[in-house]
Amino acid sequence: MVNRDRMGLAMASSDFRRYNVGTGRPMKARLIRIGNSRGVRLPKVVIEEARLGEDVELQVRGGAVVISSRRTPRAGWAEAARRLHEAAEGRLLDPPTATRFDNEEWRWR
Repeated sequence: MVNRDRMGLAMASSDFRRYNVGTGRPMKARLIRIGNSRGVRLPKVVIEEARLGEDVELQVRGGAVVISSRRTPRAGWAEAARRLHEAAEGRLLDPPTATRFDNEEWRWR
């Protein structure tokens, strides 16, 4: 099957799916209607290069919309706690400090 580009030139079907997307170069896109909202279709190449997953974060900075991978809260905390535990060899970093509750109100039965 022969496909034609915008100017009517014949293109092989393998060329039809190629995107002219380069790192750092602006790319034209059009906002499309999605219900009452608008959206932008991102080519697969852009999604892969930006390492975007299913969930993303949107921010507006200086009149530009920034799309980035969604960061999960406390990401990396388990690994950091493990490294801290290994470095401290399982000891507390600060010596324990007794409180009024410890000194006056706490009693073993």
